Amino acid sequence: MTSSTYNSISFVKEREEGEEHAKGPSGSGRGEKITVWDLSPINGGATKRRHKGLPKLHENAPAMYDELLARVGRRLSKEDTFMRYPLEPGLKLALTLHHIISGNMYASMKFAWRVPHNTISVIVPQVCEAIIAEYMDQVMVCPSTPNQWHQIADRFLQKWNFPHTCGAIDGKHVACRCPENSGSMYFNYKGFYSILLFAMVDADYKFIWADIGGLGSASDAQVFNGSELKECIEDGTIDFPDPEPLPNDTQDVPFFIIGDAFSLRTTLMKPYSRRCMSREERIFNYRISRARRVVENAFGILSNRFQVMPTTMKHQPSTVKLIVTTCVVLHNLMRIRYQFK
Repeated sequence: MTSSTYNSISFVKEREEGEEHAKGPSGSGRGEKITVWDLSPINGGATKRRHKGLPKLHENAPAMYDELLARVGRRLSKEDTFMRYPLEPGLKLALTLHHIISGNMYASMKFAWRVPHNTISVIVPQVCEAIIAEYMDQVMVCPSTPNQWHQIADRFLQKWNFPHTCGAIDGKHVACRCPENSGSMYFNYKGFYSILLFAMVDADYKFIWADIGGLGSASDAQVFNGSELKECIEDGTIDFPDPEPLPNDTQDVPFFIIGDAFSLRTTLMKPYSRRCMSREERIFNYRISRARRVVENAFGILSNRFQVMPTTMKHQPSTVKLIVTTCVVLHNLMRIRYQFK
């Protein structure tokens, strides 16, 4: 099925079936019509009405939607009851993807989708939990062997001309509404309420580790110092490769991660921060900053692809954490299987 016949997944078809349903013993039927929401190909005049659905991610959006529905559909299915029909998994998935891709609020979505805003507020966390449970262990796995870390370091050297780098770390503030009775715990130095997305990224803009849900008032260094990542690095369980010489050199140098607002360690490299640097130091800063930029670029790609990220989310912090985690998982899925051609 091609992208053109699928109409680039930009519309969701509402098909009304006019069959009469048998009425129950009490004489009150379950409705005269059922509304079936799907994303099947649009057959010209057969469609009575079109509703704008998912914004177009890229040309592989239909295939990605099909995979998501096949994988998480069973987690979203509900049984029919005498009171009403449940919403179909395809509609739940489309609603959630529309929200995180477009950033539209529930109050504006309810008219186009004909689903109440309070129902959408229940559906979105459920779908996010299903996507995370289905894909997290598959698309976001932190390397655990020296050979896997070595492959990441080789990729950094190949793409960004900086050796022995096992990842770039940084944090991003995701704006949210001020939680009740939270005081200034979520108020960050930029002047708004947020949770913190702290992540490590490889050379291809894929997230290989993330700590999501930190308080907005915390700094990147505070989150890193209290993270599992630092603990694993210090006790050696992260299993970095043994020190090796740099290219065209003979002295062993350890493998490390790179950052900016962190203290210098054997396993954490940062640029020079002083003024009046020598030419060699300026070249070093340029090279390490170019490699460290991948984490900034990954945050930019994430925010541009999922427009809910730059908005101020009107959710509780737990729901914001679910949405951000879902965006990270879908970002990795797209980097692995659905790249631009």
